[in-house]
Amino acid sequence: MYDVIINGGGPVGTGLAIDLGQRGLRVALVEKYPTPQPVPKGQNLTQRTMEHFRSWDCDDALRAAHPIPEGGGIGGMTCYGTLMTDHHYDWLNRSKVKDYYACANARLPQYETEAVLRDRAAEIDGIDVLYGWQGDDFKQDDTGVSLRVSERHGEGQKTLRGAYLVGCDGAKSIVRRNSGISETATEHGKLMSLLVFQSEELDQLLKRYPGKAFYNVLHPDFEGYWQFFGRVDHGLSWFFHAPVPLGTTAENFDFSGMLTKAVGQEFSFDIGYIGFWDLRVTVADTYRANRVFVAGDAAHSHPPYGGYGINLGFEDARNLAWKLVANLQGWGGPGLLDSYSGERQPVFATTAAEFIERFITEDRDFLATHSPSDPNFAELWQGRNQDADEVMAFAPNYEGSSIIGGSGRPSARGNHQFTARAGHHLAPATLADGTQVFDAFGSGFALLTTIGSTGFDTAAETLGVPLQVLEISQEAADRYQSPMVLVRPDQFVAWAGSSCDPTFVLKRAIGAN
Repeated sequence: MYDVIINGGGPVGTGLAIDLGQRGLRVALVEKYPTPQPVPKGQNLTQRTMEHFRSWDCDDALRAAHPIPEGGGIGGMTCYGTLMTDHHYDWLNRSKVKDYYACANARLPQYETEAVLRDRAAEIDGIDVLYGWQGDDFKQDDTGVSLRVSERHGEGQKTLRGAYLVGCDGAKSIVRRNSGISETATEHGKLMSLLVFQSEELDQLLKRYPGKAFYNVLHPDFEGYWQFFGRVDHGLSWFFHAPVPLGTTAENFDFSGMLTKAVGQEFSFDIGYIGFWDLRVTVADTYRANRVFVAGDAAHSHPPYGGYGINLGFEDARNLAWKLVANLQGWGGPGLLDSYSGERQPVFATTAAEFIERFITEDRDFLATHSPSDPNFAELWQGRNQDADEVMAFAPNYEGSSIIGGSGRPSARGNHQFTARAGHHLAPATLADGTQVFDAFGSGFALLTTIGSTGFDTAAETLGVPLQVLEISQEAADRYQSPMVLVRPDQFVAWAGSSCDPTFVLKRAIGAN
């Protein structure tokens, strides 16, 4: 009997398994591919995602797997018309928010990320991994879930039994479909191509843009939909996304001509892979069906605009993991598991509306209205960069959730502050002994304080809630603008202030009010 079965061992499923396994749970991880698939995607890892890797004790291994050499740069830019244009500006500059997180961001292909996570999972005794197996169907009852699995290339079949099942099995999730969880889709009617190619000459051409690793090309012909280049390394390897006519195949379209036009001049290259995907945005209407949950692409999918996909999936994993642990260890309240969907589903819904589809609409309107023939085009183009706020404004938070309280509603839109605010990610600071707070966190709640526990320790003991009491520096308290900050196991603030009823606050934070 497993505590949790995870169907799908991509980065999100494996990250979830690690989080659960490190907290002492017995986990079965089912993954159909014996090795990570060598298609470059999910490359932009945010500062927040790197905090997850730090918590999972594999951040050093991930940075060691980084294929872009020191000093190569991982920034982005947006270009008008072609890569060789004179009209361009910096895009998605995550350095703007680096001080609000405990880790620097990173960039590497998803298959490298998966390899690091697989190695870490193999080190944890409580995780059983079934590579080359896939979940076919399941049944749930009052005491657990039975998942029938089969060998992907073989005739083996067996049934796994667990208290809970989590579907991390992608946009076509068997777990989501068979659980009866509905989804809402926004169809854009666009077929997108993915090319993986080799070109040393393109690397030389793009040395004109130092420090960049991904390039967004806007052209009026594409009506706001992007042509998107990304480095797999600083050298030969690249990927390219672009809209193509419906019905396009690898054989009936001039991909070489499309690449040359997007770059803006002739260059030598060798295409190694051609794939396709439909441009749509989907979100599950709930992330829970009794003992079954969905996370990552099984819960939400969208075009690779802004690097949100893999990062949102990892945050799903961190949010769900501690709540499953709390429930299985007996200290989670009856409303805690429902709060996973209540917090995470609206975060993606607002991400899709305000940070993904908004790009398409705004780019389409700009391209339809302005062109380089306008005498003030250069000023207007640069103004797009000066007004861009997506990095600063993308601050997922759980204001107003059932376990946070207060007004508001969980959302991807917020603002970065050092002030400790209920429902928001905790900014880094130091303990009284100079230790970084993120290095001191354990697997439970933490009370950061300059005035003692003020009854939180007694309340936690009574409720059975694991709690660390950590003395912070006065400088940290000033930064947080609070002498006490209660931090959840996923490093979001549960409460901040100078006085409260500790029992009430803790009971709310664990879904027991």
